[in-house]
Amino acid sequence: MSTASPPTVRPGTLEATTLRGRIIDAAFAAFMERGYAATTTLEIATRARVSKRELYALVGNKHALLIACISERARRLHIPADLPAPGDRDTLRRALVSYGAQLLREISDPAVIGVFRLAIAEAVRAPEVARALDTIGREARRAAVRHIMVRARASGLIEGSPARLADEIGGLLLGDLMIGLLLGVAARPTSREIAERAKGAAAAFLQLHPPQGEAMR
Repeated sequence: MSTASPPTVRPGTLEATTLRGRIIDAAFAAFMERGYAATTTLEIATRARVSKRELYALVGNKHALLIACISERARRLHIPADLPAPGDRDTLRRALVSYGAQLLREISDPAVIGVFRLAIAEAVRAPEVARALDTIGREARRAAVRHIMVRARASGLIEGSPARLADEIGGLLLGDLMIGLLLGVAARPTSREIAERAKGAAAAFLQLHPPQGEAMR
């Protein structure tokens, strides 16, 4: 006599959302402890206390789980809804400070540092980890600040390629902080240190890039 398979949780329901979050958290923990290549979907399902059928229905295969882990963290790097539109240089400065503080808070989060360490550790065995991190995580950061630069240039506040300007403010914000955090030789900056670093980077950037027309004087 055949036995019917247990019903799968329907995607889109509150229960499905809760289980999906639990699966992603379990996947992230497993990837951090065992590495991407050595982690199995069975182990993740066991940690999340779900069936493999539910795991595949709610998230997908192991690569989809990886993408979900990175995407959940990259989503926090989008521009805040209350970020002021850069209509003058002071507003641009405040927008850059707000963006910079958010970036520094999120990128220095131990969970985010863990993702970068995972990508480095798995670079040879599972290069898709690094590709996913670059495509999803870093692009979210770049897109957010490029948006600011595009609007600032359209308002005549700055000159140059938005992509290049975005990379430049990123360099001023991070410096060698990321390397120190990855190596474990630098402590996560405090709220005060983050605020000071964001203000300093914005000030240095604006000094390097005067308003359109002033650079030629």
